[in-house]
Amino acid sequence: MSKISTKLKTLTAVLSVTTLVAGCSTLPQNTDPQVLRSFSGSQSTQEIAGPTPNQDPDLLIRGFFSAGAYPTQQYEAAKAYLTEGTRSTWNPAASTRILDRIDLNTLPGSTNAERTIAIRGTQVGTLLSGGVYQSENAEFEAEITMRREDGEWRIDALPDGILLERNDLRNHYTPHDVYFFDPSGQVLVGDRRWLFNESQSMSTVLMALLVNGPSPAISPGVVNQLSTDASFVGFNDGEYQFTGLGNLDDDARLRFAAQAVWTLAHADVAGPYTLVADGAPLLSEFPTLTTDDLAEYNPEAYTNTVSTLFALQDGSLSRVSSGNVSPLQGIWSGGDIDSAAISSSANVVAAVRHESNEAVLTVGSMEGVTSDVLRSETITRPTFEYASSGLWAVVDGETPVRVARSATTGELVQTEAEIVLPRDVTGPISEFQLSRTGVRAAMIIEGKVYVGVVTRPGPGERRVTNITEVAPSLGEAALSINWRPDGILLVGTSIPETPLWRVEQDGSAISSTPSGNLSAPVVAVASSATTIYVTDSHAMLQLPTADNDIWREVPGLLGTRAAPVVAY
Repeated sequence: MSKISTKLKTLTAVLSVTTLVAGCSTLPQNTDPQVLRSFSGSQSTQEIAGPTPNQDPDLLIRGFFSAGAYPTQQYEAAKAYLTEGTRSTWNPAASTRILDRIDLNTLPGSTNAERTIAIRGTQVGTLLSGGVYQSENAEFEAEITMRREDGEWRIDALPDGILLERNDLRNHYTPHDVYFFDPSGQVLVGDRRWLFNESQSMSTVLMALLVNGPSPAISPGVVNQLSTDASFVGFNDGEYQFTGLGNLDDDARLRFAAQAVWTLAHADVAGPYTLVADGAPLLSEFPTLTTDDLAEYNPEAYTNTVSTLFALQDGSLSRVSSGNVSPLQGIWSGGDIDSAAISSSANVVAAVRHESNEAVLTVGSMEGVTSDVLRSETITRPTFEYASSGLWAVVDGETPVRVARSATTGELVQTEAEIVLPRDVTGPISEFQLSRTGVRAAMIIEGKVYVGVVTRPGPGERRVTNITEVAPSLGEAALSINWRPDGILLVGTSIPETPLWRVEQDGSAISSTPSGNLSAPVVAVASSATTIYVTDSHAMLQLPTADNDIWREVPGLLGTRAAPVVAY
């Protein structure tokens, strides 16, 4: 093991929080959000064909929209479709709207010299500064006026900004993660950015974005340790050069090195990496770094963690392994459990049980040493924070409660958190699940799926904010949710033709999984790195993530309608 790995293990030990069983420590308060500064992307080397001679107006407009996917040279490719006068007044940088598709209709009154064409579509998102995708769901309408110039049709009047069909976004832009630390300093959290495929140097764009700080949506939930004076100078002589990092101590430099290296590595930028800060190596003893040196901070390490499948059947929990079903001990086999979450690494079970007309949240070890920590009319399925340092559940459809063990007394302590919903969102929360990093939270409200960011306003305090609907096309059909280890959200629904869906965490894409022999409704869903588990109208089924067709019953649970619980 390298010396730097030893240092990082020591740092991780200092910053770590312990589990619910062992106790938990107070976490540092989050820093203030940082404002994104502008950056200049590299130019593309590909030449884009402009309008063809004698091109019909509708085809010319579609060519214009396709050319808008190329941002290089201030959108010179798209400007080739405009009249001479409009080129100087049109502002393509005003916005980038993403539409599901673009429909064109010529309006009455058009002539051989001038035409007005209506543009319609559903706006599914906006691409913001720094490549941030913002999910939306709104009808879009606009008009474009075309005139003949030197005998050729050209666009003479149009709204400012770029319109892209979602397919063009996928074809010409690729999502990359820029990594920032969660407030505990334990885990890197991806901040997804959509970047133009044909930039000459993707690495320089990524390093500029890293220094610019987290996007506004996730900024409250992560730490930006750089000052506003920090900047990325460029990639010169094999070195990634930064300035303004003089305020960073040794530990902060290690963390920034982990951010930079893993951001580059996950964008397929080959190492080793030489990081230089203010004219000297970022880490004085280690001028060149590889991912092996920073393996402790691999943001995808937990996606390969060995998982254990449990089943909730007839109110009792059992371990499922190689076709064998082994009931857990004590209260976990009492027949009164409605939902559960399990951390096998921490040996913690959290279950919602029913007693008379009450729901009870019970926490304890798998061997059956338990404590009842909450009682209410309804309690959602519990969900663990990263490293099982705490768990959450929503009480009576509106109040999230965090449960953690006090480092002072050793007692389990309940603290009410806050969910800051958008003004137009009302109704009870039926499902609430934290992502594997603990920084994002997904929830179902009145059958709609929302994702927010978990913030820490002060020691022991939690708030979920920046909440956005991410799968509006599902309507109000969502019934169950679960985060895959890779950060994709699985959504079980009541839709007969497509009961299960995959949703990107930023809402940029939603796709149905193979329906095959799956029967709606899908009332429970769970996932390991290799397998998806669901409970449909008949039984508990599984589908390997590498498969694309047949759902099969789980060995040991044939003919059984149990709910899957995947523990890590």
